[in-house]
Amino acid sequence: MQAGRFVSGALLAVGLMLAGCGGAAVEDTEAQDLTSREDAVPNCNGIAYDREYYSDASYSTLVGTRSCDCSNYGQWGRVTAFVVTYNYTCG
Repeated sequence: MQAGRFVSGALLAVGLMLAGCGGAAVEDTEAQDLTSREDAVPNCNGIAYDREYYSDASYSTLVGTRSCDCSNYGQWGRVTAFVVTYNYTCG
């Protein structure tokens, strides 16, 4: 009984390897999209602010931030329509 399960499992594994996954391979590298996106980091240029983005109108779950501290830009998470903005003065 154990040998039968082993043989069945081995045949299944070999069948999956021979069948392949993901369809036909694309040989033409021009047909492949190998580009990536890199957006420029905003330059704060003397601007200071913090923006906190929340998941919904209850403003209870923070899901992202964007901030400038007069010279450095920082971010994490995602942007939503539910935002609280704090503006500061540089200098």
